[in-house]
Amino acid sequence: MMNSVEQHRKESPSSVRCMIITVSDTRTKQTDSSGALLRELLEAADYSISAYEIVKDDYIKIQSAIRRGVDDSAVEAILLNGGTGIAKRDTTYEAVKNLLTKEMHGFGELFRYLSFAEDIGTAAILSRAIGGVYADKAIFSMPGSSGAVKLAASRIIIPELRHVMREIYKDAGDK
Repeated sequence: MMNSVEQHRKESPSSVRCMIITVSDTRTKQTDSSGALLRELLEAADYSISAYEIVKDDYIKIQSAIRRGVDDSAVEAILLNGGTGIAKRDTTYEAVKNLLTKEMHGFGELFRYLSFAEDIGTAAILSRAIGGVYADKAIFSMPGSSGAVKLAASRIIIPELRHVMREIYKDAGDK
């Protein structure tokens, strides 16, 4: 007999259309290795990229980029990388958190746990990765290093995003 998580995954969409937002004051499309890695990992797992942009680490610009993704019917999930630290300039966490209608605390908790256990040790406490739902879109925000992007995407987001979307659609009228 199939458990409920297995059943939910079986009922999940076969693919998800994603928007990638890189938050950086210095990166360009040519130098955005983390955004490129995120695209590569998602596409290798049969997710599609509907939109991609780089925005400055600015609260209003980050929220505006997220809202553009929300307004785009071709976008189902928005994945941000960068700006999640504790420096004064880092505003991604606040910009994302203040939009979410439902927060998935487990994303940030699991990301920090895996970062601690497999990658950076106690420096994991500096990460303010966050995930949740806003306007029937899944939102995941992770640090901007390639290592963090690879960890978040390959160990958490890619294996679970279809299931997340199933849960969102269950309440939104099965898009």
